[in-house]
Amino acid sequence: MVVAMEVDSESNLLQRKQSLYHSLDESFEMGKEVYRGQQYSQIYYARLHLMRTLLYSLLPNWKPQLPVCTVLGLEEGKECIIVGTLYKHMKLKPSVLDEYSKERSAAPLVQRHNFTHPDDNLVLEDESGRVKLSGSVLLPSTYVTGMIAALHGKETSAGDFLVEDVLEAGLPQQIERPIVLGEDKYVVFISGLSVGRSTSNPLQFQLFVDHITGHLGDVKEQNIAAQIVQVVIAGNSVEVPHGLLNGQNLGSKDQSRLFEPIKELDILLTQIAASIPLDIMPGSSDPANFALPQQPLHRCLFPGSSAYNTFRSCTNPHCFELDNIRFLGTSGQNIDDLGKYSEANSSIEFMERTLRWRHLAPTAPNTLGCYPFTDKDPFYVETCPHVYFVGNQDKFETRLIKGSEGQMVRLICIPRFADTGVAVVLNIRNLECHTLSFATQIHS
Repeated sequence: MVVAMEVDSESNLLQRKQSLYHSLDESFEMGKEVYRGQQYSQIYYARLHLMRTLLYSLLPNWKPQLPVCTVLGLEEGKECIIVGTLYKHMKLKPSVLDEYSKERSAAPLVQRHNFTHPDDNLVLEDESGRVKLSGSVLLPSTYVTGMIAALHGKETSAGDFLVEDVLEAGLPQQIERPIVLGEDKYVVFISGLSVGRSTSNPLQFQLFVDHITGHLGDVKEQNIAAQIVQVVIAGNSVEVPHGLLNGQNLGSKDQSRLFEPIKELDILLTQIAASIPLDIMPGSSDPANFALPQQPLHRCLFPGSSAYNTFRSCTNPHCFELDNIRFLGTSGQNIDDLGKYSEANSSIEFMERTLRWRHLAPTAPNTLGCYPFTDKDPFYVETCPHVYFVGNQDKFETRLIKGSEGQMVRLICIPRFADTGVAVVLNIRNLECHTLSFATQIHS
């Protein structure tokens, strides 16, 4: 859809640039999935089968001289390679029983932000059994339950497996980037709008909308706005008052309080969709299903913006291609959960780990809610994206990482807009990115 934007006179019009868009959300869509009471063992089995086949194919280039054993086939002192799922024993990991004892005890339990402890230890499990891992090579603080790895080591007299080296899956194959992308085209990422929160500032988001649609700034600014080809909203767009959702029937006044933030969001999104293609992803605070992959927000929530063919309600995680540049991203739950059960210097480090482990959400279903798939694991990263983004983080961070086969990935942490007033702009020609910051001061 081409939209003309007025500059000074009717004879001088700016044409918005266009890009070829292709959605790749099919693997995250529930489709005809039917829940028949199945447990989570099948998704773990599907993950192990997928990743083990992949790791076996990498072994000849890693340590071809060593035999591959199962856990049951280990022999004391004999060096070998074992492949399996890691499980982390965590001293501080919350349990349902703690919740029960909290109700019974007078003193409330302290809420923690991170559950790692120096006494945590790792176990490797395959179909034949499990073995405790030891040694300083494999740090429990770095790894999480659900990650698949190949380990080189030997069984000790104590019955542990002494790890000497680790092989992770590494970055997957990447489709080649188009060699010549002559012109600048921009994708704008924003997340954590939290429309409806008592402290949110509607003027800040309106400034953002006016800026990207070309209603603010001089001719130079409008020229840049005309090069924006896509807007992605990465979750947590609305915030409903939690006190209303207590299982009771709502009065008409409370119903309008519940729906007011969504109405307000639709008015703002309609202004964007009238000018620019827009993808909206659900997040943890949005009116969508809790378990990953979250399904698209229903179009009936957005009567204004969904009338435009530029408006797309997408899944979380979300995958798409723009001019043959592949994008993959989430609304942040996968990275937030890694932050609770492992340690890193920054969110961007967690993002890099998920790509090198070839798995978007290794902690699902252990500590992160997900659907119990029976024959697939949709979070397995089969093709390496060119851009990997995560929403609702504390601050903006970015990094360009390289793989062993020349893969290049731009990682982007998108900060919460309601807290920071920051959106992120990516140039798809060279994968460089910068921020847009909006601030308003209201004097009382």
